[in-house]
Amino acid sequence: MAAHFGRRLRRGATTTAVAAAAVAALSASQAPGVTHTVSGDSHGAQDDVTDEATPPPGTPVTGDSPYYTDLPPLKSPTPTGTAPGTAGTAGGTAPSGAAEAGIPATVLAAYKRAEQTIASSDPGCKVPWQLLAAIGKVESGQARGGRVDANGTTLSPIRGPVLNGVGFANIPDTDNGAYDGDTVYDRAVGPMQFIPSTWATWGQDANGDGRKDPNNIYDAALAAGRYLCANDRDLTQANDLERAILGYNRSRAYLNTVLSWFEYYKKGTHQVPDGSGVQPGSNTPDSGSPGNGSGTDGGTTAPSQGGGDTGRPVKEPAGPGGKQPGKTPPGPAQPPGKPKPPTTPPAKPAPAPVLENAGTGALTAMAGRDITERVTVRVKTEGRPTAGQQVRFEISGTTATVFAGGKRSVTLRTATDGTVTAPVLEAGDRTGTFIVRATTVSPKPSAVGFRGKITVRAADKVVRTDEKPLTAAPGTAFAHRIAVKATYRDTVAPGVTAVASVVTTGADGEPVPAEKGPYFKGPDGTRLNVLGGLTTAADGTLTLPELYADDLTGTFQLKLALVGGVVLTIDLTVAADPAPATSPSPSATATTP
Repeated sequence: MAAHFGRRLRRGATTTAVAAAAVAALSASQAPGVTHTVSGDSHGAQDDVTDEATPPPGTPVTGDSPYYTDLPPLKSPTPTGTAPGTAGTAGGTAPSGAAEAGIPATVLAAYKRAEQTIASSDPGCKVPWQLLAAIGKVESGQARGGRVDANGTTLSPIRGPVLNGVGFANIPDTDNGAYDGDTVYDRAVGPMQFIPSTWATWGQDANGDGRKDPNNIYDAALAAGRYLCANDRDLTQANDLERAILGYNRSRAYLNTVLSWFEYYKKGTHQVPDGSGVQPGSNTPDSGSPGNGSGTDGGTTAPSQGGGDTGRPVKEPAGPGGKQPGKTPPGPAQPPGKPKPPTTPPAKPAPAPVLENAGTGALTAMAGRDITERVTVRVKTEGRPTAGQQVRFEISGTTATVFAGGKRSVTLRTATDGTVTAPVLEAGDRTGTFIVRATTVSPKPSAVGFRGKITVRAADKVVRTDEKPLTAAPGTAFAHRIAVKATYRDTVAPGVTAVASVVTTGADGEPVPAEKGPYFKGPDGTRLNVLGGLTTAADGTLTLPELYADDLTGTFQLKLALVGGVVLTIDLTVAADPAPATSPSPSATATTP
């Protein structure tokens, strides 16, 4: 069976005939206590994203990453040499059926331990270990055929593709690369393919080593089981089972593929040595043949999942007599005296360009302003600068940041010194974080990412636009409205939010009741001592609503605080005979803590 690698929105991962056969197999054999139906039409699954799942917090598990779409053989495994009712038990005689029924010993033990643990802590869920095995098969080929150590940790990391929004979900880094080795974007990790943010919620320590490790099959299997049981699910019920699997990966084709392996494993399986399990794209264990792309999806093969993995079967140690499993024995020796045919040495692969940061600083700015720093990178090949190399710059994130001209991506060529600088970044109006990712356009791309931040608009200075005194007689409105202008680094500061509050004190300097002294009026005429929701105009100016005086006389203060820490303090006078409107008000001062 050739290896296929499915992903969201991809059609044709299973053809009509194969999908129909899988559905028929599901209908033909039901394990006691587990009943379900396969959703979708009768002509085969379509790998389209569905919102019918009700996933718990921190989901989906895989970030809708790609998965293997190999289906089990149509012929079920036939157990032999086992007592009645014990077909498929680990440690029994291997069945005479297909090799795909074999599950590596440590991986199988992890699934069964997870089932037992959950049966004690959540008996209402009834998660079967065969369901965990089905998901493990689809997500990682049973940890790449059981390439784990004695503690259940994979011999090399299993990582899905970069979730940068190019063909997959866009998930900026959440773990600083701690699990997936990527500080720019997240990647699904481990034999059960958890993305770091979901692992942070559901991670388990099932093997008691004091660590919650997504690359450990015991930890990952228990985490997957608890995740499937969330929302008080009973996995013997068809609807709960279906929602649990769709919560893992929101794809109908994914659901059908997992259910196919679930039914296959329920009909019988057996334990095989670690490292000897069948991987996707290999018809028999240790065949040594890569996926040849001859399957039903038009000839795709499993791409690399990182960590040096190529998606191909693993080369195993030599067997008895030095013979390599799955290898074709050498042909007969050349007849004596006959010269050997000339051999052509394999061509040396062309060196790949490597991308590096060329001194880019912090990418920060307030909303609505340009970012003064420019993203600059350098390309080297075998340590030497590479001129003319194409580099693609892309912006992702929740802000409205774009390159000059409104573009979110641009491709440029390096100069003679190997450097290339991206266009000016325009911050936009939305605050938050963004990422600029630079990637070489080459068969072996190299990438480097830069994280940026857009902050709220702020001011570092605010002054009154006039010097008219602010006076009022008791029970009247103040003669003038307060008008100010805000700036930031000597340029106008538009869109800066502000709060105005009246500070009321008596003649002895002690505070007076809040219901006394100058005040603003709300829309319904109610008294307001504090007024928020104020914003400077495009020219940085702000005119406050009208102020009113009650019957309390004296000198009061109004404080106007703007984002950025600047505060303007203005004197207010309420007197029976207020001063003329033309006298100055020297007590208006601005401070910046």
